[in-house]
Amino acid sequence: MTVHATSPAREARRATHDQALPTASVLIVDDEPGMRRYLEKALASRFAMIEAVESVEQAESLRSRLHFDLILLDIRLPGRDGLEWEEALSPSSVSDVIFMTAYADLDTAVRALRAGASDFIIKPFRLEQLHAAIDRCLERRQLARENFLLRRDNARHQGEEASLQGETPGMQELAQIIARVAPAPSPVLILGESGTGKELAARDLHRLSGRRGAFVPVNCGAISPELLESELFGHLKGAFTGAHRGRDGLFSFADGGTLFLDEIGEMPLTMQSRLLRVLETRRVRPVGGEQEQAVDVRIVAATHRTLETEVAAGRFREDLYYRLNVLSLRLPALRDRPADIPALALHFSRQLSRELGLPEVPWDHTDLARLCRYAWPGNVRELKNVIERALLLGRLPGDALPASGTSLTSGHAAMPGASDAPGDAAAPHAGGEADREASHGYPLEWSLDRVEQAHLRAVLEHHANNKSAAARQLGISRKTLDRKLTHWRAEAESAMPDRDSSHRSADDPA
Repeated sequence: MTVHATSPAREARRATHDQALPTASVLIVDDEPGMRRYLEKALASRFAMIEAVESVEQAESLRSRLHFDLILLDIRLPGRDGLEWEEALSPSSVSDVIFMTAYADLDTAVRALRAGASDFIIKPFRLEQLHAAIDRCLERRQLARENFLLRRDNARHQGEEASLQGETPGMQELAQIIARVAPAPSPVLILGESGTGKELAARDLHRLSGRRGAFVPVNCGAISPELLESELFGHLKGAFTGAHRGRDGLFSFADGGTLFLDEIGEMPLTMQSRLLRVLETRRVRPVGGEQEQAVDVRIVAATHRTLETEVAAGRFREDLYYRLNVLSLRLPALRDRPADIPALALHFSRQLSRELGLPEVPWDHTDLARLCRYAWPGNVRELKNVIERALLLGRLPGDALPASGTSLTSGHAAMPGASDAPGDAAAPHAGGEADREASHGYPLEWSLDRVEQAHLRAVLEHHANNKSAAARQLGISRKTLDRKLTHWRAEAESAMPDRDSSHRSADDPA
């Protein structure tokens, strides 16, 4: 006796099939009343909907209104036979077809398989044979869905790590919350600016959820309103102009998994009402169909908009907002966690060097200081693009970051140079080598005290000399900040005995 080993992946798919069967539908087409009753009774516990008819004409009428995952089709039928019907359906059908016949020969079997049949069983058959054929069909369907999702996902997110990166306390706390809420089926609303990693947070939620189904992302703002309904819910053949074949929607592909609705604030109001109904009933209806399909989908939505404002303006349904906002996660902008920038830069450098087949760029203090000084309006996505550009060129180019307007130093592209640092007025101002090096970061020969002075001045400039705000960002008390300023001012005055300091403001840091 030969024992066939079953791979873990195959077992996982079978578990997914068993879980998905109660939401599937089957159409039985057989002219024998006894066979129809037998099949209806045998499959009642495995399918959510079973329809049985005796002719192709009746089957065609049902398919014009309802979606069927599987068709059990007898070949010899009164009027139009099943084989002719399948040849006319293929390749427009989204249903799997299992042929049943008591008059089998090799030519008929080959013709049936060429016509698009998923399987072929001979009457009389045992119930185990039928179940095995159904399992094979559903496994092939699941594999096709997985391949579709992988191709779609790779095209949109090639090389993207499905994990948030960050070691600052805020990011660590966010990771702990994601791990805690991931196993729950409740909707999650992710907020934050574009490029902050909202999809990565959604992927982490799915990865840690233990759900067996797929993670299916869709950008609601990237699909036209006319096509969004079909994209989400699917459609039947002929449901609208150009619908030459039926198609499952992304809700069906995400059954048992997570559907990520990115830029939910861009969704049209008419679609918002349909989405609300799906969230409440957990059932979807394909475009052009009358029968609803049960789905088990966890919804994660994201937006860079302020949905409270959108609700007040009448552009977003209030009831949908409250239905989605069971739990909200806000991702911080990259400028609000500059301590994460060096680690992120090195992470992207390693990741992209492997993908591009290029050597890593050696990052020195000057390069990292430039990255930390920039305000990153495009957030983590912009940082990744800059690192990729640096890898392609072999260095961080001088024009990689805009020179003004978006610096963390309120319009100053460079950190204060040697001649700008408090207590260093004796340094030359002629634009020498030291100034050029300092304009791209802190020279390595600077003392720690000198770096501290320059950084403190940059933070004060960023906050328009608001000492309280600067002290909060620096993580020190206002009293400590005043003491440091007084000390450095005294040093500067002692170094410049001839300079008249009587007209300086008491709040001038240097």
